[in-house]
Amino acid sequence: MLQVEDLSLFFGDRKLFDGINLKFSPGHCYGVIGANGAGKSTFLKILSGELEPSKGEVHLEKNRRMSVLKQDHYAYDAFTVLDTVIMGNPRLYEIMKEKDALYAKEDFSDEDGVAAGELEAEFANLNGWEAESDASKLLQSLSIPEDKHYMMMSELDGRQKVRVCLAQALFGNPDVLVLDEPTNDLDLKSIQWLEEFLIDYEGVVIVVSHDRHFLNNVCSYICDVDFASIKLYTGNYDFWYQSSQLMLSLMQDQNRKKEEKIQELQKFIQRFSANASKSRQATSRKKLLDKIVLDDIQPSTRRYPFIQFRPEREAGNDILTISGLTKTIDGVELFKDFSLTLDKGEKVAFTGSEHAITALFQILAGELEPDAGEFKYGVTITKAYFPKDNTAFFEGFNKNIVEWLRQYSTDDSENYIRGFLGKMLFSGEETLKNSNVLSGGDKVRCMFAKMMMTPANFLIFDQPTNHLDLETITALSNALEAFPGNILFTTHDRELMETIADKVVQL
Repeated sequence: MLQVEDLSLFFGDRKLFDGINLKFSPGHCYGVIGANGAGKSTFLKILSGELEPSKGEVHLEKNRRMSVLKQDHYAYDAFTVLDTVIMGNPRLYEIMKEKDALYAKEDFSDEDGVAAGELEAEFANLNGWEAESDASKLLQSLSIPEDKHYMMMSELDGRQKVRVCLAQALFGNPDVLVLDEPTNDLDLKSIQWLEEFLIDYEGVVIVVSHDRHFLNNVCSYICDVDFASIKLYTGNYDFWYQSSQLMLSLMQDQNRKKEEKIQELQKFIQRFSANASKSRQATSRKKLLDKIVLDDIQPSTRRYPFIQFRPEREAGNDILTISGLTKTIDGVELFKDFSLTLDKGEKVAFTGSEHAITALFQILAGELEPDAGEFKYGVTITKAYFPKDNTAFFEGFNKNIVEWLRQYSTDDSENYIRGFLGKMLFSGEETLKNSNVLSGGDKVRCMFAKMMMTPANFLIFDQPTNHLDLETITALSNALEAFPGNILFTTHDRELMETIADKVVQL
């Protein structure tokens, strides 16, 4: 249905893509992954026609319609919410306006009558009579209530606009869906509805997302954007990651015979398939996996940060006791009489009000005073805190990141500091970047390096996956899973929460 032939894109001397050939088939969802800056969103812009490639072509079958999730959430402020959704099918919306203009004419002629009849036939063929009810159902599924459907887009807040734009992309049963970060600003209920929608979708879905749980649930293929190429792999994100890591290990083991490697791969596929759900997408994916041979799987060339939090000493039995904590900020009561006792080794995820969770973590980190109540750490506890907002750590510091990290190091030797930065993939001239010009993801990796220097046995993380690519999120997940101490954390990443948390606390 959709094909990419010999696609290349150059920005000056920089080669972003070179000689890409891909074919996208109906009934499958393709997850596009890659490090920040690899060109994922740029690839989607080429597919949608928003950006011209330097060479090559994108072919969409004749009479097929592509729908793209719009990123400009303010472009429709002059339209109603319902009209904005229906604009997802441009021809249908155009017919509606043409009909309205014809029927509003005072001197309605015979020619107008013929034109109106033709428009009515095309309108019916495009399911125009159901357009408003279909659009309304999509909006309600994405938590936009009926009383907002006839409001102007300018009256909605940013999060609501994002959801309306998503409903617009999904409207009218397009043949190809191109979605860039569709789960951004969605609540869990809306994400789960979107997953079910895409799992049952019969067209082509091409999606960029940092949500591993979402990619695992909806994808039957992974498109890996790396080193100017885009390679297609069968399976969802977890299968791509685990199988590529397995292949890397097998290839490095020169003493293993190919037959033994094939057997190990087959065992891995059987284990992976056995854990799949019974959904249509998972069943379809299992059939694809069963056809894989050894040569189909290549080790990933992706670079992963090395994140490891190593406590200097093991914690004793007394960890943390919280008794009756209460906090009100700007007249809003965030929590009242909150109590919790932590056992040794527990890893606790917090859900609920983000403002309340941030305030609680600030109190436990010693950065904010409670209005009432108390908390007490055990005498063996040493803690490290990752704040949601790291602005204060970088603001006003006009030096490179080696000097930035040196502030927090007990050993100020260059090699020692560069060693931690190297683990976070800062090397060579990158370590000379001014800390004022770092991206959001760069700053988070610097904060991880800072925490790794602190041999704490108690970690607190407030939204650590914000601004991160999938590689860093995966490395963080592995690090937290291996950490032997206690962790308090909150995150939008459902996969991280399900993997790490022993207990979930609603605040």
